[in-house]
Amino acid sequence: MLKRKIYIILNLIFATAITANAQIEKWQTGIVKQEFLYDQAPFPSCHSATIAETPTGLVASFFGGTKERNPDVEIYISRFVNGKWLAPVSVANGIQPEGKRLPTWNPVLYQVPGGELILFYKIGPKPSEWWGLMKTSEDGGVTWSEATKLPDGSIGPVKNKPVLLSNGNLFAPSSREGDGWKIHFEVTNDNGKTWRTIGPLNENGIKAIQPSILKHRNGKLQILARTANRAIAESWSDDNGETWSPMTKTTLPNNNSGTDAVTMIDGRHVLVYNHVLPSGTLAKGARTPLNVSVSKDGKEWSAALILEDSPISQYSYPAVIQTSDGMLHFIYTWRRQKIKHVVVDPAKLKLKKIKNGIWPKLKGYTAPVITETKSEEP
Repeated sequence: MLKRKIYIILNLIFATAITANAQIEKWQTGIVKQEFLYDQAPFPSCHSATIAETPTGLVASFFGGTKERNPDVEIYISRFVNGKWLAPVSVANGIQPEGKRLPTWNPVLYQVPGGELILFYKIGPKPSEWWGLMKTSEDGGVTWSEATKLPDGSIGPVKNKPVLLSNGNLFAPSSREGDGWKIHFEVTNDNGKTWRTIGPLNENGIKAIQPSILKHRNGKLQILARTANRAIAESWSDDNGETWSPMTKTTLPNNNSGTDAVTMIDGRHVLVYNHVLPSGTLAKGARTPLNVSVSKDGKEWSAALILEDSPISQYSYPAVIQTSDGMLHFIYTWRRQKIKHVVVDPAKLKLKKIKNGIWPKLKGYTAPVITETKSEEP
């Protein structure tokens, strides 16, 4: 009987070890931790996550409800405390003064250096009609101020985090989806008390939204954006974002799904996106796999990591930051059911050049056959 118990225990230990090792494949070198923000939640669907490092720890936000566009969709906050994510808490909803309820959308977190944590979000029946609001927290997301509506015509950062420039300007990358897709920037130098708008950019025949900002030397900036043109688009500025070049396509594919990017402390740039070229001439494609690429100059990119790889879509709307310890933190939608958080050590990434927009073959990796592409949301 004792031998049988020992045998069972050893088998359980062995099985646990195999499971733990199987979670990180050979082609996922660099991942040091991956986890869901929650196991259970008071909503069936979630999307559009954002993450920030505060003086008291990581804070994440996303929207959750019955389904995107449903009036019960609210903005939720999760905080990382004592080594674990606390249960998500609703911090904003779309209930109007007259009682009508509208969905909330696309939260974006920004930690003011030495100051408040800002939460930007939107309310409206659909993206072409939403408006922007912001709340602030002085205690790392535990408590929040009342909502402040942004000035008429402003929506704040549409999906991806603002970037603070050396001249003190906070640049919020934004876009509109009403009269065509157009990218613009909303700029503040007083942490959101006053705003001015730059743009819209010359789209140059490209249908682009949801840009992210990369910082190069001497006031040079670059944006990378989602498009309906089967490729990630870019634009460049040589004067700290005051003027921008016409939009052009990069060599990287895009499946009409959100991306994000960040410039690391060492000057290299990280892009997280679905490296998916839709079939035929389609603009939309399955939101799987979810990829990470790295570049020294923002022009030539190398394959670094595949965060998710499954024939089951979708893994989408990622956000990425680099924390003070140098680690990269990715957060994204996992099949619209959960929000996933992945920590990556950039020093351990193994890079392989992307040629002609084709993801290179990685040892031990075989691209999945996509069996489900329906219900891809906006």
